Amino acid sequence: MIELIPAIDIIDGKCVRLSQGDYNTQKVYNENPLEVAKEFEANGIRRLHVVDLDGAKSQHIVNYRVLDMIASRTSLIIDFGGGIKSDEDLLIAFENGAQMVTLGSVAVKKPELFKKWLHLFGPEKIILGADVKDNRISVNGWKEESQQELMPFLTDYTQEGVRKVLCTDISRDGMLQGPSIELYKQIMEQFPEMHLIASGGVSCLQDLIDLSKARIPAVVFGKALYEGRITMKDLNRFM
Repeated sequence: MIELIPAIDIIDGKCVRLSQGDYNTQKVYNENPLEVAKEFEANGIRRLHVVDLDGAKSQHIVNYRVLDMIASRTSLIIDFGGGIKSDEDLLIAFENGAQMVTLGSVAVKKPELFKKWLHLFGPEKIILGADVKDNRISVNGWKEESQQELMPFLTDYTQEGVRKVLCTDISRDGMLQGPSIELYKQIMEQFPEMHLIASGGVSCLQDLIDLSKARIPAVVFGKALYEGRITMKDLNRFM
């Protein structure tokens, strides 16, 4: 059964969503992310993906107090991403309650630092973020496209010991037009042992069913929940 991971994206301490990573499309859904997290927990959700969008833009962690608040007042297993660029940022994330961190830009721009963290903390705690646009990896809050192509990028890091990958199709993110199931199938065919977390485009319950049928291990989604296109009751079948 596919693992369900709702997302809480944070700007100015508030729960927001963007479309295709564009900060100009920001929509606030709740001024208190803890309320959102508690509702998820009350409905049987166990995992949470928290993104510090201010951090992604600022090149260092910004909203760690929100992370601490959610981690200390719920029992959710949290992975945290956005703005982790240094040893200090990484320690701040772990010290404020993240059980795992998602790292994308560092893996592209500072591969030796990423590998150091991977070997130091282990593949259970380090998730490789692969944010894709036109088959190339994007970094720094998706404002910058690298020259790295997706499959070689994944090959290099799985050989280094990466087991968990969060892959976001940027063109689908926040657009409610359905996930890139064919892309995720290709990844799973090439890397059958990978714990792949699909992200971007989930618009309705059927999308989750289709991802589950495609044997994708996990999915991150947010906007469809916040817009009421998927209800907590809908998710019961996956619990």
